Amino acid sequence: QVQLVESGGGLVQDGGSLRLSCAASGRTLSMYRVGWFRQAPGKEREFVATISRNGINTEYADSVKGRFIIFRDNAQNTVTLQMNSLKPEDTGVYYCAADLTMYADVTTRSARTYDYWGQGTQVTVSS
Repeated sequence: QVQLVESGGGLVQDGGSLRLSCAASGRTLSMYRVGWFRQAPGKEREFVATISRNGINTEYADSVKGRFIIFRDNAQNTVTLQMNSLKPEDTGVYYCAADLTMYADVTTRSARTYDYWGQGTQVTVSS
């Protein structure tokens, strides 16, 4: 099975940028579609972005569309979430998740679909 480790979180001011990385080990990440989710204090985990196995198809939550970009490097076994124009409401723990699938170009927003999760990385945006 695949193991996922997130990195790149931290404290940033309103309007700033951060780049989160999800590194996989144990299995090749090219066999998995990958999603990013986040959870703010006192709130449920929510979908942020997802990318298909081949990297061609992506989806974003409306709240981050136009500010966040998800992309992957299957040769490096990584998926990156570039976050720009950050807002205080983007604060939370960010998790990457992977779903083993035979479909190269399909994405999914549903957290229940993903079988493997990282431990999360904290993102704090100050106003």
